[in-house]
Amino acid sequence: MSYREGRFWQPDVTVATVVVRDGRLLMVEERAQGRLVFNQPAGHLEPDESLLEAALRETLEETGWEVALTAFIGAYQWKAETGRHYLRFAFAAEPVRHLPERPLDDGIVQALWLTPAELQAQSGRHRSPLVWQVVQDYLSGRRLPLSTLQQIG
Repeated sequence: MSYREGRFWQPDVTVATVVVRDGRLLMVEERAQGRLVFNQPAGHLEPDESLLEAALRETLEETGWEVALTAFIGAYQWKAETGRHYLRFAFAAEPVRHLPERPLDDGIVQALWLTPAELQAQSGRHRSPLVWQVVQDYLSGRRLPLSTLQQIG
């Protein structure tokens, strides 16, 4: 028997990108549940989209930055206080080109560059515990080849 007496269950699949330039992290300040919070450029995987394509798209839509993915940081499973389950795939990337005229996604207040210390000091404003965990793993050197992830079909 499947989840809770046969009911269908599926986690939200999301991507996040750690973009670093001159020791600073590209972050977004966004509105979520009535609060202003910090997050990596991140969002949901869309139908018929690879995880890599989703990471590039979300970073551009939320920050106006085109980036080049360099590594896979890891997969993270988290259950929010709301009861929703998230499965986040996190990537490392380098900035390629900024398109400042590009409008940012709804809910995004601004894209900004923060040092890891500045981000950590704002821990009460992180959108989820995934934000700092992904950064910690990146800073500790966790890098897996992008080929670790495969899209079949």
